Amino acid sequence: MGYFRPEIEAIAGYKPGEQPQGGKFIKLNTNENPYPASGKVAEAIRQRLDQGLEKYPDPVGTAFRIRAAEVLGVEPDWILCGNGSDDILTILTRGFVGDGEWLRLPTPSYVLYKTLAEIQGADSEEIPFNEDWTLPESFGTASNHLKLAFLPNPNSPSGTVVPKSQLREIADSLPCPILIDEAYADFADDNCIDLVKENEKIMVSRTLSKSYALAGLRFGFLVAQPQMIEQLTKVKDSYNCDALSLAGALAAIDDQKWVAENKAKVVATRGRMTARLRELGFTVPDSQANFVWATKPGVKLKPIYEFLKQNHVLIRYMQYPGITEGIRISVGTDGQTDVCLDLIEQYLQQNS
Repeated sequence: MGYFRPEIEAIAGYKPGEQPQGGKFIKLNTNENPYPASGKVAEAIRQRLDQGLEKYPDPVGTAFRIRAAEVLGVEPDWILCGNGSDDILTILTRGFVGDGEWLRLPTPSYVLYKTLAEIQGADSEEIPFNEDWTLPESFGTASNHLKLAFLPNPNSPSGTVVPKSQLREIADSLPCPILIDEAYADFADDNCIDLVKENEKIMVSRTLSKSYALAGLRFGFLVAQPQMIEQLTKVKDSYNCDALSLAGALAAIDDQKWVAENKAKVVATRGRMTARLRELGFTVPDSQANFVWATKPGVKLKPIYEFLKQNHVLIRYMQYPGITEGIRISVGTDGQTDVCLDLIEQYLQQNS
């Protein structure tokens, strides 16, 4: 065609996980929450609909920022709202990284990071995790071309975390800001909000897709020091969050009792899933997210994924260059999880 920028024609593009359009599936492939969101969310959206949609929404989500600030222990001007945390990642890439400059990311991790760099015409510098999913010291190495670093914590697909002490050291040594992507932090034992207060280079992104069971709503936010938020606000779309998502997000973050109860259920099932997979001979690192990563040396894992799909259970099969293939399984309800695990055991028995 020749109409598009060379960077766009060259990239493969981000491919989301399977979203089946027909038939009844148990979906354990995209780390969605298996439980319905707080009932307060639907009620808030209904009330907002009654007010009409003929006017533009609040461009900065003031009400959400006020309540989120109370929950997180910061001030409202430390928060930037986004159309999902992917919107936040896009804003950051556009705001910090120019054509030919570098964006650093670990690998294996969220593949959208690299896509965003490619769209921007930037170079993505990938630093491989160690075999045990620890982060090498080289991630904090300074470089003149480096303008931004992305670090998911907990990481996907492993569910593992980088210690806060190491994150402090990395931020101190980097010449640029670092975004700690905390999409799964509500399922973890700790988070990095306090690090944002210590260092203006440290920013944290969150999403309501996972721990708030609102993947279909599309809402995320950034926590950063006010001088960073002020500049990034110039980059975002004028009205990047619609009135219904703002109403639902406010109701969701206001119901912290629901979040705590949901976390307890997910974490309990995660522990049971981890133990069962290990009993079946899989290697499973301790996860701090709402999924587990499982490998099994000597056993091909793609046939397991295919067997589950034939039986209407979706998980994520992943293979990265230079590392062992693996399967990532989202935490479902206890019933969904048992169906998945029983099928895996059945496959292994039939193919032993």
